[in-house]
Amino acid sequence: MVLDPQGVAVENSLIALGYKNVHKVRVGKYIELILTAENREDAAIQVEEMARRLLSNPVIEDFSCTLQEAGV
Repeated sequence: MVLDPQGVAVENSLIALGYKNVHKVRVGKYIELILTAENREDAAIQVEEMARRLLSNPVIEDFSCTLQEAGV
């Protein structure tokens, strides 16, 4: 598991505020892209590659991708 100091700080603060049922807080970033592709498979491949090559830092971050058709 990747260390998340910001998540740990938020978790500890929530517990200090009385929220004793909080566990494993993670703080991250959200990136939304709109792109044009021939099909859903091509879009998935491109987005995965973008995330791996530029949008994430694999040393300290994990990422996941979700595709949604425009206008939905």
